[in-house]
Amino acid sequence: MSTPEQDLLHRALRTLTTMAPAAIELGTLFRSAGHELALVGGPVRDAFLGRASNDLDFATSASPDQTQELLARWGDAHWDIGKEFGTIGARRFARPPRAGSGAGEGGAGEEGGTAGAADIVVEVTTYRSDQYDPASRKPVVAFGDTLDGDLSRRDFTVNAMAVRVPELTFVDPFDGLGDLARRVLRTPIAPERSFDDDPLRMLRAARFAAQLGFAVDPGTLAALESMVDRIEIVSAERVQAELSKLLLADRPRRGLEVLVETGLAGHVLPELPALKLEIDEHHRHKDVYQHSLTVLEQAIAQETGPDGPVPGPDLVLRLASLLHDIGKPATRRFEPGGGVSFHHHEIVGAKLATRRLRALKYEKQVVKDVARLIELHLRFHGYADASTGGGLSPAWTDSAVRRYVTDAGPLLERLHRLTRADSTTRNKRKAQRLADAYTDLERRIEALRAQEEIDAIRPDLDGTQIMSILGIGPSREVGAAYKHLLALRMEHGPLGTERAEAELRAWWEQQQGSADG
Repeated sequence: MSTPEQDLLHRALRTLTTMAPAAIELGTLFRSAGHELALVGGPVRDAFLGRASNDLDFATSASPDQTQELLARWGDAHWDIGKEFGTIGARRFARPPRAGSGAGEGGAGEEGGTAGAADIVVEVTTYRSDQYDPASRKPVVAFGDTLDGDLSRRDFTVNAMAVRVPELTFVDPFDGLGDLARRVLRTPIAPERSFDDDPLRMLRAARFAAQLGFAVDPGTLAALESMVDRIEIVSAERVQAELSKLLLADRPRRGLEVLVETGLAGHVLPELPALKLEIDEHHRHKDVYQHSLTVLEQAIAQETGPDGPVPGPDLVLRLASLLHDIGKPATRRFEPGGGVSFHHHEIVGAKLATRRLRALKYEKQVVKDVARLIELHLRFHGYADASTGGGLSPAWTDSAVRRYVTDAGPLLERLHRLTRADSTTRNKRKAQRLADAYTDLERRIEALRAQEEIDAIRPDLDGTQIMSILGIGPSREVGAAYKHLLALRMEHGPLGTERAEAELRAWWEQQQGSADG
């Protein structure tokens, strides 16, 4: 009977064969120039997990200048944007095989390729060491001279395995294969030294826990807990990148739990552990922290394929789901009679999310969209609350439904999913009532969409028509007239040009009368 490590080796060999031609060719090129080259990091780890990749990472004894010269000969394009850190990148375009050519032949040539072919992207980094100056946010780069030394400076043993090319010799000085079989994250060197060299590795522990579903080694976890303050030296941009990768994993919950349990979240996303509100002895409200993690999972389950309305993984939906209740700690009130309220927590939460996401340097549109979803996530409950006794009453007027769609705008499909995911009650009857109510709301939206094109509601008259009818030029009054007609459109649906003009003239006459008075 084979061991888990042997099973992984066999799987890796099968996977590496799909990557071997390009890797072997590149290894031969470097060796002919007198340099070592090894496939390293994620591609090696993923090969053991049965995942092939066309994005290959290599480590080399060559200097960045030597690497750049060799990659210019190998690829169709190359770049030196990471040269300061010893990294040179290159791309070889997919292409059909040449008549009579063997595996591994290449060189620059025509673009294109056979069905299913893909470009090959490589990044080659000189053996190195990353260390932080205690007073600096940027790593200090020192180049090394051995593969084992380079591997010792990587974040975790499962990422500290290599395959020398062109000979395809497996190199594993820190038993990364054993840790991969045991599904454990452990640092190659003492974790205190590793995290001190690069504090971002603490966040990577949480990220890989999410992406791989691995546990963090107890010694590594203890060091992380004792050193969380060190994360403050890392730039917001690097923190944001790791947090986004964590959230975009198939199962981000475990990674988020690592952040909270170690205290790391208190430094990078303090609103998350703040959701662990003390539950009073009468259990008058649910655990908001656990609820938020469940909402995130349920929202992920509603993401769609690439051709659907919310293709997964969707960062905006996931951030909004995780943060939708962060306004609750600041708004919690114990009411007479034993109730608990969180009045306007959606408004407070939107402001808190905006502040946090800006601090993490997220793009403006991401910040705006997440905050808007949080602000709107309770709007539906005004519709659901009108449901009585198992039957649905006309909860909202058509005007209210139009406003719901207009206020959500392009976020409507995400809002649908966030609202449905926000139901975590164990009361099956209540859960079914909420689901039925939202299904009814979606049905009404579709009916109005078919009648009125409500996704792009506009007044029946545009600005040019308003100015022509009223005989005025561009002014504040035109904007006021536009808003008036839009409100009528929301309330009554399409008016038609004739009625809209009559309403406009009546409004204008009233405005003129008020001015004269």
